[in-house]
Amino acid sequence: QMSLVESGGGLVQAGGSLRISCTASGRTFSNYAMGWFRQAPGKERELVALISRSGDNKFYGNSVKGRFTISRDNAINTVFLQMGSLKPEDTAVYYCGAEVTTFASSLPPVRDSEYDYWGQGTQVTVSS
Repeated sequence: QMSLVESGGGLVQAGGSLRISCTASGRTFSNYAMGWFRQAPGKERELVALISRSGDNKFYGNSVKGRFTISRDNAINTVFLQMGSLKPEDTAVYYCGAEVTTFASSLPPVRDSEYDYWGQGTQVTVSS
């Protein structure tokens, strides 16, 4: 069983920046590709960013492309999401998910239903 714990959420003004983290335990982190998703009230969970096991392959959702950066540090079992130029519509609970992949450069699934493990989420609120 893998445990994922998100942290770093909070309240930030529009145009500001925030970095959130997701730390894994219980499984070999480097065997898992990781994804960040978010869910706003009354909306479905939305893909934010994906990263391969090796960290050399990344994918971003259209709504965050050019503003957010996903990265990982396998030495400390953590994946990061650096968020910039934040907008009120970025307000949501942000979740990280983990999915084992065969190849180190493979991205995890784009559908949240295919992930093995999820964290409890961290709230990000962007004020206008």
